[in-house]
Amino acid sequence: MAQSLFEKVWNAHTVRTLANGQTQLLIGTHLIHEVTSPQAFGMLRDLNLPVLMPTRTFATVDHIVPTDQFVEPYADPLAQAMMDELRKNCADNNITFFDRGTGKQGIVHIVGPEQGITQPGTTIACGDSHTSTHGAFGAIAFGIGTTQIRDVLATQTMALGQLKVRRIEVNGKLRPGVYAKDVILHIIAQLGVNGGTGFAYEYAGEVFDNFTMEQRMTVCNMSIEGGARVGYVNPDETTFEYLKGRPYAPTGADWDAAVARWSDFASDEGCRYDDVVVIDAADIAPSVTWGINPGQGISIDQSIPDPETATTVDERASIEEALEYMKFAPGAPIKGTKIDVAFLGSCTNGRLSDFQEVAKYLEGRQVAPGVKAIAVPGSQIVAAQCEKLGIDKIIAAAGFEWRAAGCSMCLAMNPDKLIGDQLCASSSNRNFKGRQGSTTGRTILMSPLMVAAAAVTGEVADAREVFEVGELAAV
Repeated sequence: MAQSLFEKVWNAHTVRTLANGQTQLLIGTHLIHEVTSPQAFGMLRDLNLPVLMPTRTFATVDHIVPTDQFVEPYADPLAQAMMDELRKNCADNNITFFDRGTGKQGIVHIVGPEQGITQPGTTIACGDSHTSTHGAFGAIAFGIGTTQIRDVLATQTMALGQLKVRRIEVNGKLRPGVYAKDVILHIIAQLGVNGGTGFAYEYAGEVFDNFTMEQRMTVCNMSIEGGARVGYVNPDETTFEYLKGRPYAPTGADWDAAVARWSDFASDEGCRYDDVVVIDAADIAPSVTWGINPGQGISIDQSIPDPETATTVDERASIEEALEYMKFAPGAPIKGTKIDVAFLGSCTNGRLSDFQEVAKYLEGRQVAPGVKAIAVPGSQIVAAQCEKLGIDKIIAAAGFEWRAAGCSMCLAMNPDKLIGDQLCASSSNRNFKGRQGSTTGRTILMSPLMVAAAAVTGEVADAREVFEVGELAAV
């Protein structure tokens, strides 16, 4: 019987069906960081339990590290304590830790792929909601909570209810100046922030077939913002070429066997889906959010919604709440909205290709007066790649602060925070109230090049107009 990748991976990792109907699922790879793991290790100590399979767990530090300070101790004693605790837990349990001194540290969802730890046909869990990123490789990757981290550490399994599968096809060719970030913002705007509840999203079609791995990661990263627990792309030659030669990838005869095995996990032709959504790539424009969740997005040429146009009481209330918080007028154009801060980075858009694309257009430009602009590579390896190519110098010469690797202003569990009601043009993944460190701070999500356009103009702008984007391949 024809099966989807989700079904194949799920069945291959099923240990048993539990009395409550959930599946006890083997977790092939467990990724941890400093924020959600300390309590889980504490629970193991209380139960006098060891980590069952330490070679399947990998750690890095990302959320709390200051991006403007490398030398310890950190100014924030809590950050230092969390760093110390992660080091101790990894050392005590023989867990590989990509610490800051290794040259391999970074955001967990960037480190896993660049090390070749993330592989097709596997189950991956991490105490972070954006674990769906790893689905770009044809893996089934779940964000989990602290008690589930405990379960995985102790048993290498966790209990889950099986998901339905929605196939989202994006066919045709993206227009110049339209990027992977625009694709996922468009999908979420179309299906809603709760549209994926109970689903795994399988991304497919000509656009995804032609996407690079970094582009696929950007889309899968934000699956959770559309309510989906999982987002994935079927593995193909693009996947295998990316993984080949990476530190944790198989080699020699093992490589050939792995590729054959990985290929078999791809969804079968004619398999059943619970739902299919088809999108024309030509309908996708550079997109930005205007509200307080990622589903409140519009194209750069559209106006901010008016509550009067709402079709339900709940929709009207949602629009009114967002407009009040964002201090936006209904019906006003989003283009031209003044910004205070520009942020390039995050596990969504902190990879080499993101900075390459920005540098290509930013060279010779200057950040507008009064705008604070920071660029934060997603890992130390990304930083080294950018510095080798001179990308850091181009971005810094334009007026951005070039920082060390970390989550930075995406969630502000570190010194990088908005102040007051500052408005930030951000390449990150969430625009919730207070997400970037101020209870009144405001966030507009957009692609990295749109962030660059906002930075140099001082307002939300169409990057196609600002940088005269021509017939270029979408990134």
